Amino acid sequence: MAVSYKKYFRMAKEKGITTSRILEEANISANILTRMKRNEYISLESVEKICKALQCDVSDILDFTYENGGSKNA
Repeated sequence: MAVSYKKYFRMAKEKGITTSRILEEANISANILTRMKRNEYISLESVEKICKALQCDVSDILDFTYENGGSKNA
């Protein structure tokens, strides 16, 4: 099982959320966004900070993907 942050980037684009804005409002490092772009692991603490900053739910910013190619919302 892997994680995909495509939902976050889609939401950020639709809402006009800049990188600098999310870094400041969520108080996360640029490395976190880089890891998200690569669909790599980020801590639950970072996910929580992003969700609080965007006032959204975890399922609004990420999906779990399964080896058979399907996906399931978090």
